[in-house]
Amino acid sequence: MGRAKLSISVLITPREIVARLDEYVIGQTAAKRALAIAAYAHMRRIRGDLKGQKKSNVLLIGPTGSGKTLLAKHLADVMDVPFSTADATEYTAAGYYGKDVELMLSDLLKACEDDSERAGRGMIFLDEIDKLARKSIGDYKTGSVRDIGGEGTQQALLKLFDDKDASVQEGDGFSKKTVVLHTKDILFICAGTFTDLYGDLEARRLIGFSDGKTDSRAKRRLIETKDLVSYGMLPELLGRIPVVVELKPLDLHDLERVLTEPADSITKEFTDRLAADEVELIIQKNALQEIARHAMNRNTGARGLRAIMEHVCADLFFEAPERKGDKIKINAAYVRARLASFSNR
Repeated sequence: MGRAKLSISVLITPREIVARLDEYVIGQTAAKRALAIAAYAHMRRIRGDLKGQKKSNVLLIGPTGSGKTLLAKHLADVMDVPFSTADATEYTAAGYYGKDVELMLSDLLKACEDDSERAGRGMIFLDEIDKLARKSIGDYKTGSVRDIGGEGTQQALLKLFDDKDASVQEGDGFSKKTVVLHTKDILFICAGTFTDLYGDLEARRLIGFSDGKTDSRAKRRLIETKDLVSYGMLPELLGRIPVVVELKPLDLHDLERVLTEPADSITKEFTDRLAADEVELIIQKNALQEIARHAMNRNTGARGLRAIMEHVCADLFFEAPERKGDKIKINAAYVRARLASFSNR
């Protein structure tokens, strides 16, 4: 039975938003709370309760497989708003080869079947925004400047993040027409790994620790705006993304939970797939631990779990129609045997 959809007239509290996200995303409590606060403020702003306040656009910073995309997707579902994704590396400044940033709005419009009013209250997830840095950590020390796909695109994004009327193409082929889409209430969730930035911060943190020892005071500090500016992000763009959220890498226990606990977990999906052929699948705990350990070793986070599971269960799916009535148990030894060839991929 589906849930009632959220409407502008009905507010869902930050605590309720976090509870809904908990059903699908493991861990990242601090990130969920920050997103929930931003989403709640955004909905109140759309209702007119917070007049004169700017949008709570968000920047998610975290390693691959930590849940950035998943959080944004499910947040849009909780808010019941249209959702589209974009890869920042595909866009360029106007007049250069590549996509114009306005195409992000066209994709959002398509996501809600050309309903411009709904699109104007939608959410755009802009991934890989760190790749738009005008200089990388290594480059800004040597003076090398990134091409127009970086700083130029950041400049082009400024107008989308503001309260603007944008001309957007609606429809396809000969039925295309231009409509005006208001960007005032479109929420942008940006994301990036900023891997080099973390490395540089760590190097700077260690200066002065001549004995090589660290203590609780030497823990990784939070990223500040000045760090992002040094990395190559435009201050003007960062000023339009007031909420910065850092996600932590998922540990072994987190990855085990990802496999089983979410409402749409991989193990539930695979069990159901085999059950359709009347095959009962039982995955033992030590098998789950082995799968999670393999993902950790490959540094893929939760994103790599599906590929690993597909490889582990490939023969079972192939044979399932011929094994009606079987009960199959997967243990750690079976997983290790299956992954012996996967490690070289």
